[in-house]
Amino acid sequence: MNSLTTTANLRDLLAREIKTGELVRALIVVGPVIAAYFVARETALLNLGLVAVSLLIPALRLHLPPKVVAWHYLAILLTFAALFLASPIKPLFAVLTALAGFLAVAVTRHGEHFRTLGNWVFIPAVYLACEVREGLSASEALRHAGMIIVSSPIALALVCAIQIYDQRRCGDAAKLFGAPAAEWFVPAAATALAVFAAAALVDILDLAQGQWVMWSAASVVVGDLAASTGKLKQRAIGAVVGVPLGFLAGMVLPPSRVGYALAVLAATLTLISFSRYIIGFGLRCFFIALAASFAGSASGIAEERILNVLIGGTFGLLAVALTEIVWLRVMRKVRSSG
Repeated sequence: MNSLTTTANLRDLLAREIKTGELVRALIVVGPVIAAYFVARETALLNLGLVAVSLLIPALRLHLPPKVVAWHYLAILLTFAALFLASPIKPLFAVLTALAGFLAVAVTRHGEHFRTLGNWVFIPAVYLACEVREGLSASEALRHAGMIIVSSPIALALVCAIQIYDQRRCGDAAKLFGAPAAEWFVPAAATALAVFAAAALVDILDLAQGQWVMWSAASVVVGDLAASTGKLKQRAIGAVVGVPLGFLAGMVLPPSRVGYALAVLAATLTLISFSRYIIGFGLRCFFIALAASFAGSASGIAEERILNVLIGGTFGLLAVALTEIVWLRVMRKVRSSG
């Protein structure tokens, strides 16, 4: 009886924590990418998984029709191309990355749920622009970027197929983007400031895996200072727990191309599969560290990952605090003059 109760409790826990429907759909769009990687032995194809999931998350959450998914896809490619081409010119890259962060939040002036679309343009574009350049020559980076762009219609087709299937099975759901956000400028400005500072620091200190600093800086700007502090705490806990555990697991396993691909797949799936952010982020950190171990490049990954999360998050908090202070002073002056 106790064993049956324990099994039932475990099943209920997993049902609460794991979004099974979204996980299955993510496997459908990312699985073929991993299979193509094994066949073609082309590393660029692994990065295509991020494009696929970045298209899938807003499509599922906002019930987007294929036409809107296609526009989202074009926004990702154009932003990625702009940041990739600008990345050798560090000041220009910092400015364009900050602009992308600003626009990702500014679109909420047309509906609060547009933040989801904005985030999932900013995240893959910044991540890929940095990842493709990391440790590669200019010609190899250009080839890598070209492979991602040329193969990306596969991701678009898979996500659109899922949306068409779901809409035929369940009917068209209302496409509601929420009411326009009344206070969109302050968080947009805070995001731009945080991302610009993070990009500048990455350039000055030549930080490895600098995309995580910029991603973390934007990620914690979720509202007021209290909400942003809570988001940073969750990210810090996830990194501090997940990265060392992934590194330790990798120490007892030999380098493996299969293990690396599966760890990348698992890390990508954590973007969509868990109800609680802290669990998803902690597991993402675990699988990223494990993937680095399988690739034989785990040296320093724990320190880099944790440090990048904390530095980026701190920039985000400082930007939120600064913009709130400045905005309050501006509003006081407006009221007093009125």
